[in-house]
Amino acid sequence: MLVIADTSALIAISSCNGLHWLDTLFTKIQVPQAVYDEATTQGKPQAEALKSYLADKVLTIEISEFVIATPKLGKGELEAMALYKQQHADRLLIDDLQARKTASYNGIKIIGSIGILLLAKDNGLISSIKPHLDRIQQSNIHISQKLINEALAIETVQIFITSFPQERTSLIILGFLL
Repeated sequence: MLVIADTSALIAISSCNGLHWLDTLFTKIQVPQAVYDEATTQGKPQAEALKSYLADKVLTIEISEFVIATPKLGKGELEAMALYKQQHADRLLIDDLQARKTASYNGIKIIGSIGILLLAKDNGLISSIKPHLDRIQQSNIHISQKLINEALAIETVQIFITSFPQERTSLIILGFLL
């Protein structure tokens, strides 16, 4: 599975020391040059870790080839969406709400840093998402409290399903199956 990543989601995952999760969960991670430049700017949180991790994952893209535009998005987000389209990627790793809306509107399948935490938990890479959510919040990456609460609720349901597989049918009927 090919994933194109945007800056804020990479910073969030890096703040959890989880960049290696991406390589475990997905076949290939790529970023456009603008995302690499944003993520590795001196003084930016996680810049050194991201510089090392992204060194062989950067591709250039000419965004004028693609009709994806909105005045509220930055160059990195626009290039990430264009690269997704050009490379026929499977997912766009992105956290910014406006960018996620624009991506969805343009037929781009998205996943966010919280989705990565849930996948890491589901694949046994981490035992709980809570400490990682705390690290993301401490890194000044904004994630709404509502989204955090929803992620914790999903984790609780996943734990329940794992602990009590015979109850799975009841959860399906109730519409809670993830």
